[in-house]
Amino acid sequence: MNNKQFEVLQSAKVLVTGGAGFIGSNLCEALLELNARVVCLDNFATGKRENLEAIKDHPNFTLIEGDIRNLEDCKKAVSGADYVLHEAALGSVPRSINDPITSNDVNVSGFVNMLVAARDAGVKRFVYAASSSTYGDSEALPKVEDKIGRPLSPYAITKYVNELYAEIFHKTYGIDTIGLRYFNVFGRKQDPNGAYAAVIPKFVMKFMKHESPVINGDGTYSRDFTYVDNVVQMNLLALTTSNEKALNEVYNTAVGDRTNLVELTQLLRKYLSAYDPEIEKVEVKHGPNRPGDIPHSLASVDKAKNLMGYEPEYKIEDGLKEAVNWYWKNLQ
Repeated sequence: MNNKQFEVLQSAKVLVTGGAGFIGSNLCEALLELNARVVCLDNFATGKRENLEAIKDHPNFTLIEGDIRNLEDCKKAVSGADYVLHEAALGSVPRSINDPITSNDVNVSGFVNMLVAARDAGVKRFVYAASSSTYGDSEALPKVEDKIGRPLSPYAITKYVNELYAEIFHKTYGIDTIGLRYFNVFGRKQDPNGAYAAVIPKFVMKFMKHESPVINGDGTYSRDFTYVDNVVQMNLLALTTSNEKALNEVYNTAVGDRTNLVELTQLLRKYLSAYDPEIEKVEVKHGPNRPGDIPHSLASVDKAKNLMGYEPEYKIEDGLKEAVNWYWKNLQ
């Protein structure tokens, strides 16, 4: 990403909330490569210290251990910051169904705390992780930003409420925001363990152990799987765009292509078999559909292309090869 517009981030101070998480830690690394000063705020509820191992001693990196549910932590972290990348959240539809109160506390109350802290600190721009779950029961494909359905989970509600709050904070207090609706992000550092692990790292680990991954449903459900470097590009574009029309909007952050779960497992098996031929023989099993899941997800990325010059660099195959290579090297 040799984009001249990113040069404005040199020596800028950027707060990344949830910076020890999968996406957050990738953003911290990208910003440091651009010579930004980076502050990471994380409570390590889902983030991991090992995600920061490569940068923890970097002279331009500061770690603040704190919680976005605590306004004072938010104010401390955002002090003197030029920009905020708000990644901190409790992800996962099933988690929100099992515990809607905590998801709401983190994703809504924590979000408002961060908006208030950013407003009071006078940050130039507040870019936040929104979600494709906001499209809810809308069956239209591809998903276009201004046409959403009704939410299908507590998590989806929290992420939609974030968008509403961001809009109101701009109208009421003048803070500039951009929301990025992430579509099934995957890649290096994504946690394969735990009850709420995402499908790609979970399946990779199963294959590596010669265990059968379990597809929810018949495998025809499809997703716009988005490699993490595309997401990094979108965040950097959102931080630095000089197009006034691009501000105070939400954008699909995706590839604009979809892959069903059967195709996904076939690709994973193929790429992993290059490292271990025995994986070719591992069978795939099927289980029941998961509550709150939408059947199909496919984004239009035209708005991001037109207003911010976004061009996704990684298609599913390229991203999966990179991700599989990383998992093989790091999770043996």
